[in-house]
Amino acid sequence: MMLIDTFMEKGKTFLNCRYPIMCGAMTWVSDPSLVTAVGQAGGFGLLAGGNAPVEVLKDQIRLTRELSDHPFGVNLITLAPVYRDQLDMVCDLKCEMVVFAGGIPRKREILQAKASGARTICFAPTAPLAHKLVDMGADALMLEGSEAGGHIGPVALSVLIQQILFNVQTVPVFVAGGIATGRMMAHLLMMGAAGVQMGTRFIMADECPVHKDFKKAFIKARSRDAIATPQFDSRLPVIPVRALKNEGAIEFGKLQLELLHKLDAGVIDRQEAQFAVERFWVGALRDAAIDGEVARGSLMAGQSVGLVDQTQPLNEIIDEMVSDAETEMKKIKMMLG
Repeated sequence: MMLIDTFMEKGKTFLNCRYPIMCGAMTWVSDPSLVTAVGQAGGFGLLAGGNAPVEVLKDQIRLTRELSDHPFGVNLITLAPVYRDQLDMVCDLKCEMVVFAGGIPRKREILQAKASGARTICFAPTAPLAHKLVDMGADALMLEGSEAGGHIGPVALSVLIQQILFNVQTVPVFVAGGIATGRMMAHLLMMGAAGVQMGTRFIMADECPVHKDFKKAFIKARSRDAIATPQFDSRLPVIPVRALKNEGAIEFGKLQLELLHKLDAGVIDRQEAQFAVERFWVGALRDAAIDGEVARGSLMAGQSVGLVDQTQPLNEIIDEMVSDAETEMKKIKMMLG
């Protein structure tokens, strides 16, 4: 038995997998093949609901079940136009894990998922909301620091740990944002985390379906190259997105200004403007991740991109995470002993 086993037990039991290492749900990336590969390597994969049409997401769930009998979850964005229909479908298919992301779900939506037999995880951006989500029935929480890639919250993981992880003992708490090494995972587990979620590190897996030029951009990038998009005006409350700086990031700034002019002119309303923002990111991410258009597409990446410099088989990534975490725990035990 390894030292790390004791610290992984809570997360392993909740996720029903070998290691409490989750692969974050990434639009255009977290497809059935990647989710299956993560499960086969001992981790826990998440299908990305995003803005996917209900029938497309349904087909992905069914295909994932056909490819493997390892457990997996479905990540739903509460702000997506098709969210309610996605949730109904996921419950009808009796998926075993539903992750609510992008906003705060209603209590009845959490209870709907639980009534279908699913376990639920909710993203908790602040301490008051963390306690509220637990009271609403969330089975577990996810703390994602602003170091993460893609759509992010405003607070660093180091602060969320002190605000929430140290003060919530009633449900498992998973953490994400800036995590790419087993040594870091060891310390997070010892601080009480039930497990970790990574996205940027899994982009570099051989099994990850993104374009080879997308991965090359990650290898060349430094941590400071992964920047968060600004919000120009409170009338257009866009969720910040962290990605590698390129022409696409500049185009997004122009889009915000254009939408604000249309809001001023009364041509569109706020909801239409927000949907336009999300359509931009969905399209720009596809351009980069699938078509390899790394100059103008969206290279969503966390600041941990500065810690990845090679591609690896997925099982090698997870084995390395666990092995390095165990080595770190042994080192600490010797220091204390």
